[in-house]
Parts: sequence; C-alpha cells; structure tokens
Amino acid sequence: MEDLAELTPFRTCGSILPIMTQLRISEAARLLGVSDDTVRRWVDAGRLDAGVDDAGRKVVAGAELARLAEDLHADAAADPGSEHRSARNHFTGLVTGVISDTVMSQVTLQCGPFRVVSLISTEAVRDLGLEVGSVATAVVKATNVHVETPRGRS
Repeated sequence: MEDLAELTPFRTCGSILPIMTQLRISEAARLLGVSDDTVRRWVDAGRLDAGVDDAGRKVVAGAELARLAEDLHADAAADPGSEHRSARNHFTGLVTGVISDTVMSQVTLQCGPFRVVSLISTEAVRDLGLEVGSVATAVVKATNVHVETPRGRS
C-alpha cells in the first residue's frame, strides 16, 4: 500500500475527491476489539498496512481496516453518543460497503460479529460522509421483531 501521508485531495472532472479515511492505531484497535499492540503486530507482520499522518503518527486506511473487520468478526465497539438516545439497539462499527444510485443507497456495516445492512437515501449518505472505512452507528428502532427457530422443531 502506498504511504498514506502522500495521499492528497485531487481534482477529477471538476470535483475534488477527499483523502481516504485514516484511523490511528488506537482507534483501529478499539473498533476491532483488540489491543493497540495487536494492531502494531499485524502491521509489523504485514497483515495490515500502515502509513504516517501529518503529525507523524501511524495510521491505517479505513477501507483496509473494514476488510479486516469483516474477516475477524470483531467485537462491537462502544457508541459514545448512546446515553442520550431512546433507541436501545445500536451497533457501532465500520462501513464495509456503499452502493448508491441517484435516490437510494445500501450501506453495509461490520459491527463486531454483526453485519448490518441499511437502506437510506443517497442524500443522507453524502450528508453523513459515509464511505468504506468510515465509522458509523446503526440505530435500530422497530415495532416488529420476527423470531425463528431451527427447522424440525415445532
């Protein structure tokens, strides 16, 4: 992977593309549910590529971390804003996929061992700045919950 410090915004067809999401080692560790040292060992072993940010700190690309999170099925990360929310079911994790058309988008998050898929407006995706590798929280407020049992049980 190229050095993240060398990545800069660039113009294409008249628009400016932003720098990819970068996460510090400690942030990556918290989201994956492992220690900082584990993430550093993965970097040293080549399992995860790291670069250096403008302040000289090691960072990992959010998109690469999202791929690793899907592979690991990491523990769910804590949601710091959850204490003032009426919905109790919330899952914080990494965006692992965004498929958009002009009106609607499908956003996939890896929230610890849980894969959460949401259909939201493409406008909301743009407003929230959602991209593969960014951190987001899925909040679930439902009036119906369906429960199933394994086949063969009555």
